Amino acid sequence: MTDQPNRAARSSRKSEASAADDAEATKREQGSQASLVPVEARADAPSENVVGDRVLIAVQAINISRLSTHPVPTVPGTLIVVAGAGPKDSNGAGKSSFIAMITALLGDEQWRFASGAKAVSELLFNAELAAGGGGRSWASADHGYIVGVFAGADSVDDAVTVWLRVNQEAPHLEIRWTPGVCVASAASEAERVTRADAMWAALPRSAGRRDVVARDLTRFLYGDRVRCVSFLSTSVRSKVATNLLSQPLNEISPERVFEAIAALTGLDAELDQEREARRDEHAKRVRATRAAELLKEFEGESRTLLETFDRRDRARVRLADALRCWRGRLARRLADAARRDESLAADLERIHAAGERATEAISEVKAEISTLKDDTLDRGLAGARRELAELQARAAKLEADRAVAENSVDELRSRIPGLEEQRRLADGRDVETAENELTQAKLRLNEALKALGVADREVEGAGAALEDAEGGPAAVQLNALAGAGVAATGLLDAIDVAEHARDDGAAPDRAGQAATALGARGWPQEHAVIVDAADLTAAARALASLPGSVLVSAAGVTVVGSFEAVATGREARIKAAEQRLHRARDAQETAAAAVRTAEDGTAEAGRRLEGARAAVRLADVERRMAERRSALAELADALAEIGPRVAEAEQRASTLDFRARTRNMEIERLEGRRARHEADRDQARDQAAKITVERDVLGLDALAEEWGGTVDGAREWLEALGEQERPLTAEEWWRAAERRLDEALRDTFPGEDEEMPEELRFLVRERAEPGAGRTAREQATFPGVCAALSSYLRGQEEYERHQRRQIESQIATRQRDLTAATKGAEEAAQSTAVHRAALTAAIKARLTRVAEEFDKLDTSYGGYGATLEFPMPPAPADPEQRWAWRVTPKWRRGEGQGFVPYNRRANTALMDEKAVKLVCAAAIASSGGGHLCLVLDELGRNLGKEHRREAVALFRRIGETYGITVIGALQDDMEPYAVDACGQYIKLRRSSDAMPYNEPPVIIGHDGHAGRVRALAAAVSR
Repeated sequence: MTDQPNRAARSSRKSEASAADDAEATKREQGSQASLVPVEARADAPSENVVGDRVLIAVQAINISRLSTHPVPTVPGTLIVVAGAGPKDSNGAGKSSFIAMITALLGDEQWRFASGAKAVSELLFNAELAAGGGGRSWASADHGYIVGVFAGADSVDDAVTVWLRVNQEAPHLEIRWTPGVCVASAASEAERVTRADAMWAALPRSAGRRDVVARDLTRFLYGDRVRCVSFLSTSVRSKVATNLLSQPLNEISPERVFEAIAALTGLDAELDQEREARRDEHAKRVRATRAAELLKEFEGESRTLLETFDRRDRARVRLADALRCWRGRLARRLADAARRDESLAADLERIHAAGERATEAISEVKAEISTLKDDTLDRGLAGARRELAELQARAAKLEADRAVAENSVDELRSRIPGLEEQRRLADGRDVETAENELTQAKLRLNEALKALGVADREVEGAGAALEDAEGGPAAVQLNALAGAGVAATGLLDAIDVAEHARDDGAAPDRAGQAATALGARGWPQEHAVIVDAADLTAAARALASLPGSVLVSAAGVTVVGSFEAVATGREARIKAAEQRLHRARDAQETAAAAVRTAEDGTAEAGRRLEGARAAVRLADVERRMAERRSALAELADALAEIGPRVAEAEQRASTLDFRARTRNMEIERLEGRRARHEADRDQARDQAAKITVERDVLGLDALAEEWGGTVDGAREWLEALGEQERPLTAEEWWRAAERRLDEALRDTFPGEDEEMPEELRFLVRERAEPGAGRTAREQATFPGVCAALSSYLRGQEEYERHQRRQIESQIATRQRDLTAATKGAEEAAQSTAVHRAALTAAIKARLTRVAEEFDKLDTSYGGYGATLEFPMPPAPADPEQRWAWRVTPKWRRGEGQGFVPYNRRANTALMDEKAVKLVCAAAIASSGGGHLCLVLDELGRNLGKEHRREAVALFRRIGETYGITVIGALQDDMEPYAVDACGQYIKLRRSSDAMPYNEPPVIIGHDGHAGRVRALAAAVSR
C-alpha cells in the first residue's frame, strides 16, 4: 500500500476524534447508550460463534498506539513478519502494539477477558508517550477501534467484520459485528477516525439492547474456540509470558517452559482461577477458625459446670445400666442353671447308655482276639525265611566270586598293552639268547671300566706330578720320601742364606759349604733334601723314579738317577709333567668312550632280555584270562539258575510276613479297642457320679426365688435382648453392673465430695472394705447402694436441667455461626478440590496433546521423535502461590535412541529447531482442529545468525502445513533473514520523533501469496 497520509489531516484526526469521544463519554456517564446516529437493536438473542470457520484477512487500527488507520490485509495460513522502521531503528514503529492488537481481536486469553480486559485499554494512543515535542500538541485517545475482517479461505463473499471498541473507562471492551466488509475508508487519517465513530454508531448492538463486552468475546465471536496464542513482551500486558524463543531453550527452567506452554494453550486463566479458589478457601477457613475460637472461649467458661452436669447425667444413665445389668445377672444365672440342669440330665442318660455299649463291645473284642491268636502262620513264616536266607547266601557267594573273577580279568587285560610293548624290544629273541647277550655285554663293560680306572689313576698321578713341579722346592721328593717312611726336609727350608753370602759363596759351616757348592738358587738346591746318613740308601731307592733328585747328608751330596734329557731346571720338569698329563688324559678319553659303548650295549641287551621275559609273561596272562573267562561263564550260568529261586522264596516270605504283620496289627488294634471300651466304661461310671453331685449344687429353687419369677420368664427377658448382650454370661453381667455403678459414683462424686449422703457413704465404705469375701459384700450391698444413689440424683435433676438450658442456648447460637463458617470453608475446599481435579485433567490432556504434536512435527521435519515429561506436582499450601508445574522437553538424537532431556548440551541449531517445533506444537494443540493464529514478539531474537533463516522457514512450512497463521514481530538484525523466508511482509514506518503517528505500512506478499495480498487489499479498499 502506497497511500501517503496528510500530516495536517492526521492532526485534525485526533482533535475530531477526541471531541467525539468526549461527547460519547459524557453520554455514557449519563447512563445512556446514545450514539451519533440511531442504532439498530437486535431483537433476537445474539448467536454464538459468529466468526465460525472464517479466518482473519484484514485488520484496521483506529486510535490504537501510533498505528496508521490504513487497513492491513493478512494472508492466513502462512508466516507473516512485521518489521519496523522508526526514527533510529525498528524501535518505536509500533510492532508490539500491532501484534498485541491482533491478539486482542482474536481473543487471546492472556488479556484476561473474564476480568474485563482492562489491559487492552492501554493500547490506546497516549500523548505522553508520543515522541518529541509534538507530543504536547496531541490529545490522548479515550477510545479507539480494532476492526477485523473475517472471510473464507477463497473469497470474501461470506465475510464478517468485527468491531472492537476499546474504552479508557469501563466497559473497556465492547463488541459489534456486521456481515460483509465494513472498514473505515476515507481519504485522510482524520476522516477515517471520524468515519469509524459514525460506522460504530450505525452498527447494530450485538446483544439486543446492549453490546457484548469482554467477558463474552470468545463465546460470541469464536464459540469458546481458541483462535490465538501468543508470546508478547509488550509493556501493556499485565503479565508477560515466558517466550521460548527469547533465549536458548536449554537455559529455560522446566517451570518456565510450562508457563510458556500454559500461555500458548490458554491454561493461564484456569491456573489463576485455581489460585483464586484457594484464596477464597483460605479466607473462609480463617472465618471458620475465628468462629471456632469464639465457641471455644464460651465453652471454656462454662465447661466446668457443664462437665458436672454431664457427669451426673452419665451417672443417671450408668446407674440405670447398672440396675439393668444386675437384673441381667440374675436372669442369666437362673437360665444358665436351668440349661445346665437339663444338659446334665441328658448327659447322665447318655453316659448310662454309653457304659452299657462299652461292656457289650468288650465281650465282642475278646472273642475276636482269641480267634486270631494261632501259631500256624508263624511256623510257616519261619521256614520261608530260613529257605530265603540259604538261597540269598548262595547267590551272594556266586556274586562275590563273579566280582573277583571280573576284577581279575580286568587286571590281566590292563597288563596286556604294556607287555606287548615290552615284547617288541626282544626283536624275536628268546630268553636264553637274550641272557647270553647280556652276559657278554657286561663282561665287555667290566673290561672297559678297568681300563678307565687305570687311565684315571694315570691322570691323577700326572696331575700330581705337574702340581709338584709347579709347587715349592723338592715337593715331589719330600712326598716320595714320606711315602717310603724316610724322614727328610728340604735344603732351602732348612737354611736361610743372605743374599750377599749367596753371591760370594762364603759359608761358615757345612751346610753353608754345601749350599755354596750347589749354588745359591735353582737346580739342584730346589730339589735337594736333607736326610740322615743312615737313611741315605732307602732314600735313594724311594727317589729312583725321580732322576736328578739331590740327597744331602753327613756323608755328602748324592744325585739320584740320570735325566732323560739334559736337566735345565724347573721349566724342563714342568714341561715333562705336562706331556705326561696330556698322554694320560688322551688315554682316559679313549677308555671313557669304550665304557660308554659298553654301557649302551649292556642297556640294549637288558632291554632285549626284558622284552623276551615280557613275551613269556604275556603268554601266561593270556592263558590265565582264558581260564577266568571260563569261570565267569560258569558263575553266570549258576546265578541265572539261582535267581528265580531267590525271587520265589522272597515272594513267599514277603507274603507270609505281610499276613503275619497284618494279623499282629489287627490284634493290637483289637487290644486298643478293648482298652478304650474299658476306659469309656470306667469314665461313664465316674461322670455319672459327678453329674449327680453337680445337679444338686445348682440350686435351681434358690435362683428362681432370687430372680422373682420362673425360668421361662428369665429366658424370655434374655431373648428380648439385642445380639450383643444376649450371649453375656452372669459374671460378665456382674462385672458390667459393678463397673457402671462405680462409674456412676465417680461421675456423681468425683472426689472427696461432702455432698454424699451419710447412708450412701456408709454403704460405699462397707462394700469397698478390703479382705476375704469382698465380692460377696459388693453383691450383697449392690441394691442398697443403687437405691441411695438414685434418690440423690433425682433431687439434683431439676436444678441441673434449668442451668443446662441457659448454657446450651448460648452454645447453640455460637455453634450455628461455626457451622455456617465451617460449611462455607468445606464447600470452598470441595470446590477447590473439584476445580483442581478438573484442572489437573485439563493440564494433562493439554500437555499430552502438545507432546503428540511435538513428536509429529519433529518426525515430519527432520527429527527422530520428541516428547514432553510433566510429573504432577503437589498443590501449594500458600494461597498466594501459583501452582507450578514442570515440563521437560525431550527428543531423540538418533534413530532408535532413547529420549534425551532438553537441558543436555547440544548444538545451537538443534536447540533453535526444537524451540520452534515446541512453540508450533503448543499452538496446534490449542487450536482444537480449527484455524489458529500464532503471534510472536521479537521473532528469532535469540536465534543464532547461522540458523535464523532455517528457523523462520520452518515456521512458514509448519504454518502452511497445519493451517496456522504465524505473525511475528522482528528486530532489525532479524529482518534480512525473515524477508526471504516469510509468506507476507509488513513494515510499519515512522520517520521522525516529531511525528507521533505512523506512515502507511509497506505490505508485500511473497511467492504465491503476492496475488492474494493484492486481492485482499482491493477487497478491503472497496
